[in-house]
Amino acid sequence: MALEIVMPRLSDSMEEGTIVQWLVRPGDNVDEGQPVAEVETDKATVVYEAQTAGVVLELRASEGDSVRVGAPIALLGEPGESVEVGVQGAPRPKASPLARRIAAERGVDLSVIAGSGPQGRVTRADVDAAAPAAAPAAVNGAKGGSTVHELSRSQQTIARRMAESRATVPDIELRAEVQAHELAGLRERLREVTDPSPSLNDFIVKASALALRAFPRVNAAYRDGAVETFERVNVGVAVAAKETLLVPTIFDADSKPVAEIARVARTLAARARDGSITPAELSGATFTVSNLGMFGIDSFSAVINPPQSAILAVGAMRRRAVVDEPSGEIVARPTLQLTLACDHRVLYGADGARFLTYVRELLERPLSLLV
Repeated sequence: MALEIVMPRLSDSMEEGTIVQWLVRPGDNVDEGQPVAEVETDKATVVYEAQTAGVVLELRASEGDSVRVGAPIALLGEPGESVEVGVQGAPRPKASPLARRIAAERGVDLSVIAGSGPQGRVTRADVDAAAPAAAPAAVNGAKGGSTVHELSRSQQTIARRMAESRATVPDIELRAEVQAHELAGLRERLREVTDPSPSLNDFIVKASALALRAFPRVNAAYRDGAVETFERVNVGVAVAAKETLLVPTIFDADSKPVAEIARVARTLAARARDGSITPAELSGATFTVSNLGMFGIDSFSAVINPPQSAILAVGAMRRRAVVDEPSGEIVARPTLQLTLACDHRVLYGADGARFLTYVRELLERPLSLLV
């Protein structure tokens, strides 16, 4: 008996997926657990494996198609079984979602267009070329010509979620300066005895995790007029991947030694950049750390990733003039700037201030992060 394969939900926020590449063809025998397709979700491109064995009777979605979660993408059956006449239908042309929308608006038949995108995928430029009279007229003004770059599935999701955050989350920002001379010295000593040596960000993740354990209301989410607090402390770390921003999760960061956080963070960052990271590794974060210090940024405002209640933005460590205690002398010491954005529906100013002060105190006494 024929069985439909539907678009799976591969992440907690996934609403639809794009078939990047089929790894099977009609007539192929498929074993349970065999990779059948590469699917681009809102978080990453992953390999989807068959949940049952059978013969591929029909592929109901073409490469490049975006399909909602739960909609059929293929038909699996028994050896010798055939698809009824009329079920197969004409194959759907490969096209990006933007190209499909513009083609529908202009009455362009995608099936007659030779796509210039990957694997013959029709792009907006192809639609514009096929309907020049309907395309917007080029403006040869001060800006010159222009090129439209279509967003990937993950880029579209980032844009949507960040716009929703700014529109719906009433956030407040708190700032603190950390005197980091002891932290800088400890990192230098650890380089001689640990591999990999913990980075500044690894210490910040650990300090944030301990602070989340001490102030559980920060380790929370706003949902339908209520605050939901979480048992596990899972810290997401923003990583700049190829043409996108991914946030791998370090699970149970409060109970992990700094050395293990360093190892896990490097593995996840490498997997995020080479495209091998899985949706499970990009889900489940209860708090996020975003660090732009490696780019020389002193401080910045980060956008909260709903439904999380806060995000910590970290700037570069720089030598600045500070007052030495207790001598009162002005000295040059390494410092770094922290900016905490809080959802005011969950955290009031005093709540966020206590949390941020505790993070600062931990970083200024870094040996406490190694015990």
